[in-house]
Amino acid sequence: MSGIMLRSTAFTDHDLLPGRFARDGENLSPPLQWADVPDATEELVLLVEDPDAGREPFLHWLVTGISPEAGEVPEGGVPPGGREWPNSFGETGWSGPMPPKGEDAHRYFFRLYALDRPLDLAGAPAAGEVHRALKGRELASGTTVGTYYR
Repeated sequence: MSGIMLRSTAFTDHDLLPGRFARDGENLSPPLQWADVPDATEELVLLVEDPDAGREPFLHWLVTGISPEAGEVPEGGVPPGGREWPNSFGETGWSGPMPPKGEDAHRYFFRLYALDRPLDLAGAPAAGEVHRALKGRELASGTTVGTYYR
């Protein structure tokens, strides 16, 4: 599987996310840019999760139906053509980091997937369900990681 270049102008890979993106800050989604999407892509899917939150990864943002021609999403925006889904806070759209005070920094994985056909999801899928639905449909993916602590 080939790789999508995914990055943010607001933080570098494995660096601290600025507080404005946190749930107890301005709760804005960070700006993202990507390149190297395969020509055969039918849909892009953006998944942001915290694997350090417990047994199951905590879902902070799920966006499906993103246009393969899109190359970025601005700060506080929704990717072009994207449909936002409920997150683990029970809200639709982005909900930023809010790890328990005093814990070590949590990691927030921003993953963009290029799919050969649209993703079929229902209801309010958990991160594990999304990963299972992605299996066998991925043409390429890209990841960048931000960290955050309070």
